[in-house]
Amino acid sequence: MTQPVAGGAPRPRRSLRRRLRIWLRRNISYRWARRIVVGMIGGTVLLAGVAMLMLPGPAVVVMPIGLAILGLEFAWARRWLKRLRATANGLVSGTRSGQS
Repeated sequence: MTQPVAGGAPRPRRSLRRRLRIWLRRNISYRWARRIVVGMIGGTVLLAGVAMLMLPGPAVVVMPIGLAILGLEFAWARRWLKRLRATANGLVSGTRSGQS
């Protein structure tokens, strides 16, 4: 099967797989690849921490680590981590001031 081209000469139609591979080579840069890898690793660690809320394990330690990994590339994760730190500092200072 052929497709007409603006120049007039028909060209063979590429398969979807080949077109996808060509598009990925042109458009996926190191930056995007890094974001994808950081997102997958950080998301996995964060989800493991969430699962540890129900299962035995150190969820309080693992969840901030997951957010810190995600914070390398995503601003929303940095904001969540900052809010989590502020809450944790508030809790610690509240318990320290309540002690005699």
